Amino acid sequence: MRNAASVDFQPKVIVQIPTTDEAATDHTRLDTRLKLYNLREKVVRGDGNCQFRAVADQLFRDQERHAECRAVVVDQLRRASEDYAPYVPEDFDAYVESMAKDTAWGDHITLQAAADAYGVRMCVISSYRDNFLVEITPKTARSARVCWISFWAEVHYNSVYPA
Repeated sequence: MRNAASVDFQPKVIVQIPTTDEAATDHTRLDTRLKLYNLREKVVRGDGNCQFRAVADQLFRDQERHAECRAVVVDQLRRASEDYAPYVPEDFDAYVESMAKDTAWGDHITLQAAADAYGVRMCVISSYRDNFLVEITPKTARSARVCWISFWAEVHYNSVYPA
């Protein structure tokens, strides 16, 4: 994956959750990509905390530390609100309060905040048709470490490791 080209992040605004057939097709697409790059998913619990669980697994090898990751991300959102507020289509304070709640789904903004808070790069391989590999770089890198996460679009995040 070191030689894979990255693209600038283009947030997707989702109008609706995919149908069962669309989700199945998306999952097949994601599986194909993971195999192509010789990666495997470590499945994390699908309880609304999956993004934070995947990040916790990548950082600490312990998905049960998801609440700690969520708290760090929410603190980052509050401390550097000027960096994130322009990307939130709703009231920013309400957004942050909702993200502080257990089981609130993470999004592209929380991934950027996680990268910034921990000073690590986040690489997301997704089931999107286009631009399926996204590298999220921290404002200030504090580690050469890269966290790999899969995103079954609008359904679930998992942690990713070499196969």
